[in-house]
Amino acid sequence: MRDLRGSYVYRGDLRRRRERIKRAVLGVALCSAALVVWENQQVDEARAALSASERAGDIGMAGAPLTAPRSEVALANDQLEQWNRIFAFSTQFNVRAQLAKSIHDIAIAEGIEPELAFRLVRVESGFKERATSPVGAVGLAQVMPSTARYFEKGITRERLYNRETNLRIGFRYLRGLIREYDGDVRLALLAYNRGPVAVERSRKAGIDPSNGYDRKILSGYKGSGVVD
Repeated sequence: MRDLRGSYVYRGDLRRRRERIKRAVLGVALCSAALVVWENQQVDEARAALSASERAGDIGMAGAPLTAPRSEVALANDQLEQWNRIFAFSTQFNVRAQLAKSIHDIAIAEGIEPELAFRLVRVESGFKERATSPVGAVGLAQVMPSTARYFEKGITRERLYNRETNLRIGFRYLRGLIREYDGDVRLALLAYNRGPVAVERSRKAGIDPSNGYDRKILSGYKGSGVVD
């Protein structure tokens, strides 16, 4: 191969290589600067959100105030895990993803373990939002209007057919019953279905208050019933 060093061809190639190197270095510098700006923007947004949360009284684990913004990756992972759980429940109970999301999210918000919430709704209404029982219980969680008014004064029967309203009141009622029965999920479910008066009457008479409702819901269930 002919030695081209010192020729105009070699000098031209050298200049072109130097120009390419300059452009590459400049490109890397610009990308690095853009990345720094983007990261600072994300940190600023996270800090602003944190500040708003702190003003609203949000606290971290063990009651300690939050002191550092969570990374975008951590938030994305949390959201991905949440949607994986929702998709699993959607598949397990054969319901639409949006309905599964409502049941899952409202159960968590009201302190009920999601699997128990899905089991309850399946037995109560078969996941039918317009379900109405012969005694007048309505909606997904089959809430009696008289019971609902204990939690929300003036609520109408029609409003109880609203998905979020019905689930929120139903799960809140169940959480209160679990607390009242000192964590006994079985008795709480029976009181939810039969009413606390009927359950207590059976217990005082030395009779098992079960009518089979508790077994329908709890068969194969391994959870504790509630979330912290």
